[in-house]
Amino acid sequence: MIVVAIDGPSGVGKSTVGKALAAKLGVPYLDTGAMYRAVGLLARRHGVPLPIPDPGRVGELADGCEVRVTGSGPDTRTILDGEDVSEEIRQPEISLYASAVAAIPRVRRRLAARQREMALASGGVLEGRDIGTKVVPEATAKFFLTARPEVRARRRFEELARKGTPQDLGTVEAEMAARDEADSTRADSPLAFDETYAVVDTSDLGAEEIAEKLRGLVLAREAG
Repeated sequence: MIVVAIDGPSGVGKSTVGKALAAKLGVPYLDTGAMYRAVGLLARRHGVPLPIPDPGRVGELADGCEVRVTGSGPDTRTILDGEDVSEEIRQPEISLYASAVAAIPRVRRRLAARQREMALASGGVLEGRDIGTKVVPEATAKFFLTARPEVRARRRFEELARKGTPQDLGTVEAEMAARDEADSTRADSPLAFDETYAVVDTSDLGAEEIAEKLRGLVLAREAG
């Protein structure tokens, strides 16, 4: 069974590459980041402000909800308590909520356990910020994607424009920097990688090119 961990900050192409790689390998794509976005959306719906003043309240919300990711590739959907929230969780504000709720240990434990369960049951490609360090450390292959800051900001800027929620580039850069800081400095499972990862700079590569490169590395690892 193949389990691939793809970690890295926002804007490096984790989701696009992960979906393409899953299709090439013929395994499910498990969008773990969407699960944190869903809990962030739930917190916002319940009137929880940023910065989060009561982590315990958000932990209760996470424990009391059902979050699932279904499908693979372009058909991936995120279901929150039976509601398809796949589009709503991609709003810019929810990116900040995702980082905020991900810093709460109780939330991380709840979702990480579910993510690990899904990965070990069916295999698949998982992407996030602590997949290979905490969620599935025994993954077949682990990749840490990086890209130059200006490339990451431009990608996010263009993504938001395509989705009809445009922001000016300066705002995108500031929000990305804030999320990087939050993800890298949180006490529980910060964004990081170690010697078990292959580091791939995606700045000057297309998603298909990266996915094909990773596919070769995965198959080489699988072959022993």
